[in-house]
Amino acid sequence: MVSLMELYQLLPKLNCKECGKPTCMAFASSLLSGEADLADCPPLYESEYAEQLQQLESLLAPVSGATETGLIIHEELCFGCGNCVVACPVNVANDPHGAAVGLAPSSDKVILRVLNGVVVATNVHECRRLGNDKILCDVCIVTCPSKAIEFV
Repeated sequence: MVSLMELYQLLPKLNCKECGKPTCMAFASSLLSGEADLADCPPLYESEYAEQLQQLESLLAPVSGATETGLIIHEELCFGCGNCVVACPVNVANDPHGAAVGLAPSSDKVILRVLNGVVVATNVHECRRLGNDKILCDVCIVTCPSKAIEFV
């Protein structure tokens, strides 16, 4: 996973505030969390920063598919075992007769489900990592044998 410092090192470090952030470090943090896009930094698109822009695009490519919780499912690593589906506390609470007992989810309120042989995230707004009572739950990650799930 890309680090805050890796992003910062590739930014122009002008602290020009054109991105709407007070510093380039704050902008790097916003990039990492998905709150900002590279396009928000006009100086990056000047010719002198072309190489850095290319490196930043490459570093941020895996993060671009993250949900608002920071959840990324690497479909190329997932083989659809469903461990995360059964382990997710939200799935269990919202679907006690389906996902909670290892069956296909029968509720529309589950977050994770297996479709076409891979896990997909739906209803991420239900995730315990969002809202006022944020809990840094990582049960889906620790139960994944192929390391196909991560949070950024």
